[in-house]
Amino acid sequence: MKMNKPVISLFIAGLIMSACSHTETDYPISPVDFTKVKVTQGFWKKEIDTVTSVTIPFAFKKCEETGRVNNFIYAAGIKEGKFHGRFGFDDTDVYKIIEGASYALMTREDPRLKAYLDTLINYIAQAQEDDGYLYTPWTLKVNEYDTIHCSYDNKGQFIGCRHSHELYNAGHMYEAAAVHYLATGERSFLDVALKNADFIYDLCVNQGKNFYPGHQEVEIGLVKLYRITKDEKYLELAKLFLDRRGHGKRDYNDESDNLWERSLYGQDHKPVTEQNEAVGHAVRATYMYAAMADIAALTGDKDYLRAIDSIWKNVVTKKLYITGGIGAGLGAEAFGANYELPNNSYAETCASIANVYWNHRMFLLHGDAKYIDVLERTLYNGLISGISLDGKLFFYPNTLKHDGKSKFNQGAGTRMPWFDCSCCPSNLCRFMPSVAGYAYAVKNNNIYVNLFMNSEAEITTDNGIVRLGQTSNYPWEGNIMFEIKNENPVKASLLIRVPGWVKNKPVPGDLYSYVNASKTEPVFYVNGKIKKVDITANGYAIIIKKWQKGDKVEAVFPMQVKRVIAHEEVKEDRGLQAIEYGPVVYCAEAYDNNGKALNIVVQADAEFNAEFAPDVLNGINILKGKGRLDEGRIIEDIEVKLIPYYAWNNRGEGEMTVWLKTE
Repeated sequence: MKMNKPVISLFIAGLIMSACSHTETDYPISPVDFTKVKVTQGFWKKEIDTVTSVTIPFAFKKCEETGRVNNFIYAAGIKEGKFHGRFGFDDTDVYKIIEGASYALMTREDPRLKAYLDTLINYIAQAQEDDGYLYTPWTLKVNEYDTIHCSYDNKGQFIGCRHSHELYNAGHMYEAAAVHYLATGERSFLDVALKNADFIYDLCVNQGKNFYPGHQEVEIGLVKLYRITKDEKYLELAKLFLDRRGHGKRDYNDESDNLWERSLYGQDHKPVTEQNEAVGHAVRATYMYAAMADIAALTGDKDYLRAIDSIWKNVVTKKLYITGGIGAGLGAEAFGANYELPNNSYAETCASIANVYWNHRMFLLHGDAKYIDVLERTLYNGLISGISLDGKLFFYPNTLKHDGKSKFNQGAGTRMPWFDCSCCPSNLCRFMPSVAGYAYAVKNNNIYVNLFMNSEAEITTDNGIVRLGQTSNYPWEGNIMFEIKNENPVKASLLIRVPGWVKNKPVPGDLYSYVNASKTEPVFYVNGKIKKVDITANGYAIIIKKWQKGDKVEAVFPMQVKRVIAHEEVKEDRGLQAIEYGPVVYCAEAYDNNGKALNIVVQADAEFNAEFAPDVLNGINILKGKGRLDEGRIIEDIEVKLIPYYAWNNRGEGEMTVWLKTE
């Protein structure tokens, strides 16, 4: 298979929207590659720079210290040694950090980082067995974990038992290899991935072995290999793995009360096209839903589309936390029943990342702002909460309530520098460097502005290239300025997302609602003059114009402190309120409130004022209002201070709550 050095296109970063060889079908909307979007300053500049300059090197060091890198060295025979770590999925941490580092190389030259990746990829290539198999636990004869649940023939090649992570590892390898290839033009890692994928295809299709993943993810990676190579067998295999689920081929006990022993834990309880409710392990589920969106887009399969549409509606109307987090089940990391949203939530960081992947794909399929509303809520709250402001400490779960004592974070009551299972830190490494790729999208001459961040974007429309600058102090202020910077006039439609919180809809559906809805409408200016703008049914303000250099558009989104209540069926939140300002969910932390948070009581119509504090927590809006500290018989009037939820536990351990008691 001959391929030229690629033109850097990061549809692979999010999707890779290249043309398909077997069909013209694909996502009707294309994201603008993050390589075409330069984040210039402000909130997201800080976040991205921290991850690329601090978190990625830190995570690589942790992989060396914990034996994850040595596992490849030992499997390669470069040195002698025994496998160290968690049997199932430690290999993926190395893959995911390589993926994030490759994203970083696309936006800046770093010869030292490039050389380090070359070394790691050499270890990985040498660890690959002659037939293409690559999974260090098995190569190093660590089979105790999987043999508890599975019976092997010869060796553990992708037999796909319910807890097996062999194919999950393969999927993350494919994603990392694809991005590395696009970043460098070098095939060193891509060839390893293709050899492995060819081997799996031969086993699964040519030899007829009836296996499929224990933990979904490989389907996403296979689609990315397909988009690079145009070899349809990778798309075929991705769909085959999905189609094999839910036909009673596994050794589950569906009568068990233990979720771990039930087929729904791995979304294996019925065929994927018959599923209409989000169940089971939240990360497995949302990776699967993202893959189903890919298959729906690339094959035109309406049954796939119908299924993920139904599942998405179930999540956003019954199973989504106010922070955008998903997965209520402590220990099981799983979706609960409808409206089961306990505030000692699991809401794993990886699940939030997967939720962004899925909602982005849903937008590309349907072009509706509601998917970006969910994406934005997740991004600013339940996702970046997983990483400390200095980039070196992490949450695995993201609880909405902490008593200051419980060891909710994989055995700790505070952020941790690493975990035995460190999927969340490594997933943040691969996600954050490419976050600008979610800001813009394009279809013909329609330019979608989905996220608000200071940036310079180059957007190719049917009529020509539009160079668009964006400046704001979002998420702390709601004024966003756009400036056209292309030399030649281009006629295009600028579609600016009007966020759900502006339209008094915190989420699609009625799971959450505002007590104090805003009565102020958004205002738009074109070249300094107020412009009456139509807001489309799918949530965008549309401005059509022949855009010339120097044209300016300003969107003014009214920001006010809003009080949120949950649907009455969410039992744990009855009588409680959450507080938002713009897209940001707030919390009370003990550090700001006399060492207490859980016993704070506020009036149901309490007023909070926003005050920007540049020297607090990297610069935030603090919300201040009146409340009470209820200590049983002693009630003390206090000034209540709230901070963004994502920033909690950066100043020490203590009580915290998102949902406040109300009078």
